[in-house]
Amino acid sequence: MSMLTPPGMGGKYRITGDKYPRMRRPSGRRRIVLAVIASAAAVGLIGWGTLQLIDVFTGGSKASAAGRAAGDCDHKKPDATPGPAKAQKQKPLPTPKQITVNVFNATPRGGLAKNTADELKKRGFTIGEVGNATKAYDKKVTGTGLLLGAKSAADTAIPVLGTQLAGAEHRSDARKSGEVDLIIGTRFKNLAKKEDADKALAALAKPEPTPTASDKNC
Repeated sequence: MSMLTPPGMGGKYRITGDKYPRMRRPSGRRRIVLAVIASAAAVGLIGWGTLQLIDVFTGGSKASAAGRAAGDCDHKKPDATPGPAKAQKQKPLPTPKQITVNVFNATPRGGLAKNTADELKKRGFTIGEVGNATKAYDKKVTGTGLLLGAKSAADTAIPVLGTQLAGAEHRSDARKSGEVDLIIGTRFKNLAKKEDADKALAALAKPEPTPTASDKNC
């Protein structure tokens, strides 16, 4: 009986030979498959870590958020319901004929008030008083001129008259009447050229829409 045969066993259970059985090592193909899987996992882990570092140092999340925000602005449909800013309508502007202008000369130069009043009349304005400025303004208007009227004229008659004299100061007082004073200042030379005044008046009548808060954010 062989030394490999357990006690009490014999016959067909008898083990013959004088060598112990050997365990086979894993095949070469199996080792290759395991090595490939391990390498792929390592490469994937390294790539994921690299992307995380790039996001940290370059602010990738913020850039993505900004890109999404920009995309939302690009594809945003126009709001059919007007907001408070859109709901406000511009006051109707008076025509030059509807504006009565008092022309006063606050400079030492003679004849400016009459000449200016005549030119404004040719351009369609209604002329009221013409003469020298009162003591409160005489030789005290240093610019090209001063346009003075009631508060209600601040965004109606005064801007319309302002298209005729570039650089004039606009001011309101406590008057209740609708006429507007044009007080000629020391830097006055001439009224604006008629073609330039007409362009300014046309632009005033059709202003560009003011951007809303959402448009500014986009």
